[in-house]
Amino acid sequence: MNSLDVWTILLSTIGLCFFITGTLGLLRFPDVFCRLHALTKADNLGLGFMLLGLIPQAVNMGVALHLLLIWGIILLSSASGCHLIAQHACHKYKGEIKSNKHSIGRDCGRHHDRTNY
Repeated sequence: MNSLDVWTILLSTIGLCFFITGTLGLLRFPDVFCRLHALTKADNLGLGFMLLGLIPQAVNMGVALHLLLIWGIILLSSASGCHLIAQHACHKYKGEIKSNKHSIGRDCGRHHDRTNY
């Protein structure tokens, strides 16, 4: 086993830990917003570590660039999907979800001052 194999195993294990953490967040967090946060952050980091572990195993630079391109596309689609799900949940439960001081539902689709938190 050479150093590239050790590097691949190490980074893939770190990525797997992030995937497991994201899945636990999906199962344990109480509402859709917390679940989305756990999934998007942990899964994007997990995929990043997995791909960083696989890049040294690529047979040429073209394959490595394809892996990075795949990661970028998944990052964009994950962010877009998360935003759409959050907007749908925000409008569906308008007025029912309470934050610290005000309802999240009434601020959906508008930028607001974060000093109210």
